[in-house]
Amino acid sequence: MKKLTCHCGGVEVEVNLPEKGFEKLVRCNCSICKRKGYIMTPVSPENFKLIKGQDLLTLYQYHTKVAEHYFCSKCGIYTHTNPRSNHDKVYMINVGCLEEIKPLELKNIIVSDGENHPLDQKK
Repeated sequence: MKKLTCHCGGVEVEVNLPEKGFEKLVRCNCSICKRKGYIMTPVSPENFKLIKGQDLLTLYQYHTKVAEHYFCSKCGIYTHTNPRSNHDKVYMINVGCLEEIKPLELKNIIVSDGENHPLDQKK
């Protein structure tokens, strides 16, 4: 079990990650992620438990208003999202918010092409 916190510590989440390490590390080039510049990893809802800070979390949505982007209203740190793809089956967490993780030392980070998301393709 790993602890995920925002900068001020007001939001705290327990996440259960695979023992072998991260399942997948992802950066995204969509309009919001390229500005945030964070590294994320998927976590299933049963492996994600909000311990405190529900009242501090602010929801941001844009475009299709399906993805739910959460950040701490006190310190502004982006903690997690429910993405459009697999919306009810996964959280994407900000790896930089995990204690004992040095995100700048991580390797093999996939770049997801959110700029050309399949749900945005015109028919």
